Amino acid sequence: MKLRPSLRKEQKEQNGLAAAETEAVSESEDLLFGGPLRYDLGWNKHEAAFLQLNLRSMVTRLPRLLATTGKLAWEADKGALRLVTYAEVGRGLSQAVGLIAVNRVLTHLLAGGSTAQRLTEAAPALAVAGGAALVGALLRALSTAGTGQLEPKVERVATERYLKHTANVELEAIEDEEFHKLLDSASYGAASARRMVKYCQNVINALMSLIAAAGVLAVLHPLLLPLLVAMTLPSAWAALTVARRRYLSFHAWVQHSRAGQLISRLLIANDAAPEIRVHNVGPFLLHHFRAMSLSQEAEQKRLSGLAARTGLIAAGWTGLAAAAAYATLGGLLWTGAMALAVGGTAVLAIRTGSSSLDNLVLQVNYMHEESLFVGDLHRLCEEAVDRAIPVGGLPLPERPAAITFEDVVFTYRGKDNKQALNGASLTIPTGRIVALVGENGSGKSTLVKLLCGLYRPDSGRIMWDGVDAAEADRQELVSRVAVVGQDFHRWPFTAAVNVSIGRSDAPVSQERLDQAVEYAGAQSLIDELPRGWKTLLARGYKGGHQLSGGQWQRLGLARAHYRAGEVLIVDEPTSALDARAEQQLFEQIRALADSGQTVILITHRLGSVRAADLIHVLDKGRVVESGTFAELLSDETEGPKVFRELYEIQAAQYAVEGRPTRLGVPAQRGGKSAAEPKESGQR
Repeated sequence: MKLRPSLRKEQKEQNGLAAAETEAVSESEDLLFGGPLRYDLGWNKHEAAFLQLNLRSMVTRLPRLLATTGKLAWEADKGALRLVTYAEVGRGLSQAVGLIAVNRVLTHLLAGGSTAQRLTEAAPALAVAGGAALVGALLRALSTAGTGQLEPKVERVATERYLKHTANVELEAIEDEEFHKLLDSASYGAASARRMVKYCQNVINALMSLIAAAGVLAVLHPLLLPLLVAMTLPSAWAALTVARRRYLSFHAWVQHSRAGQLISRLLIANDAAPEIRVHNVGPFLLHHFRAMSLSQEAEQKRLSGLAARTGLIAAGWTGLAAAAAYATLGGLLWTGAMALAVGGTAVLAIRTGSSSLDNLVLQVNYMHEESLFVGDLHRLCEEAVDRAIPVGGLPLPERPAAITFEDVVFTYRGKDNKQALNGASLTIPTGRIVALVGENGSGKSTLVKLLCGLYRPDSGRIMWDGVDAAEADRQELVSRVAVVGQDFHRWPFTAAVNVSIGRSDAPVSQERLDQAVEYAGAQSLIDELPRGWKTLLARGYKGGHQLSGGQWQRLGLARAHYRAGEVLIVDEPTSALDARAEQQLFEQIRALADSGQTVILITHRLGSVRAADLIHVLDKGRVVESGTFAELLSDETEGPKVFRELYEIQAAQYAVEGRPTRLGVPAQRGGKSAAEPKESGQR
């Protein structure tokens, strides 16, 4: 495929820019970020389309761009859209009427007779010109008011569309690299849609002004219309050229710019503030912020120099075209082919039309650039529909006897395609405490994610009695499960919301809140907060309060209890609790199981699983052992003894030197863990 010379030139410029940046890696980029900052947000799909934008393609794309914005504006506010459209059309008509009135005024003023007579004859036309100007000003105010109403509404509609579709896709889609690129790029779509409203207003205004001026010129003399176009072409070329360079530079430097903003945010971030002061990191960050900023300033200087050169060339060609236009106009006047009054009106029309055409080219250029991101937003919504969480399915058994994993295989999608489960088979009897243990990467967390319906197995089945979870109603499945993860989200809202968000689809119940915090041992925590349940748990806001890790974990437990799921999954539930609170928690977990709730416990503290009714040991994505605590430590039980080996490693670190542990493991010096003391002293 052959490229047009203009496109080939722009691509060479782009490649040269990329090569120059790769060679000139700043010290800050290399030290802080490991090399040149490049991040593909999907914009490479737009560059070729943008580079091919010329006057002809601009005209053909204009209706589609206006229609795209019009659909969003119609959905946001039909009345405001009508107001802007009618006002801009009216402004164009008033400008045409004004030019014609000016022509009549000049005709009367340049005619024979006394000054008083000429002014008297010109008075009606002057009144019409003044009235047209007044109407145009009123219509401009109405258009501005309508646009002001539309802009925030369009952004809201576009943002809601983006968030609605994003929140409803499968977790696997969010973690997919290609989908996430589209997600990042589409995130600019809402703001672009808002800006397109203003650009559309400007385009309609410029278009109507141009039509009015061109119509008047065509009536005055047919030769004047091509002269108007000739005067405008150089400035149109300059606008497109400068915009293309700016667009390419923006995409090449977008991550560099974000990195500089990241450094500036770190200087005022709450979580980084203590270490910045203790280690005196402030001067270091300021130094690199300045270095990153200087690099961007150099790029802006380069663009400014190129823009000045392009503008100078365009100004020269525009001057020549203007000289030719006015020479032609003078020749028409000299030969008598055009009346002097018509010539004066023609000058005004040429100046108005030239300005309108310049503005039209510039505004369409802006619209096209923003429409690329709005297009990404539409494409994201379409793809999100295909990857949405399915609606409907088979009902789950009301009281299943067991949840069974049958030879389940699962691989995380991505560059590594890491297999997390490799034929895992196990049974989780309901109404019991079931512990999942194993080394890091053994598949414990993946297994419970599949249980929660966050992923679907590549092969194998997860059965709730006789119902395959893959065919079950997803909404019903997730409503049966409550999760307390080690890294559960700390919502920057009030304490009441942080607990009640466990069942956000139901009205907040104070009775349920009190029961939840009583279960989690967090009642004293709520009582000590400055505003009780209404305390904002986010430092940096007015009235904001910060909790410790242990306090947050108690709220996480309360959130899970508030949800009241039939299956409670707790992942390292005691990692931030003291010994007394940990003992209390396991007593509560035991009580939950006794009342019929199923508890799935994931922990690295093997001594903590003594209370479990059943323990499954995972290794490399498979279940290698199952049994009770005593069975897995017994010499009589056959098997690989993985649980026993891991337990002995932990227990040995607690033994007093010279005394054997309960399993006869010699004492070792040093280290501590959370296994043996809790067994001997607390249970």
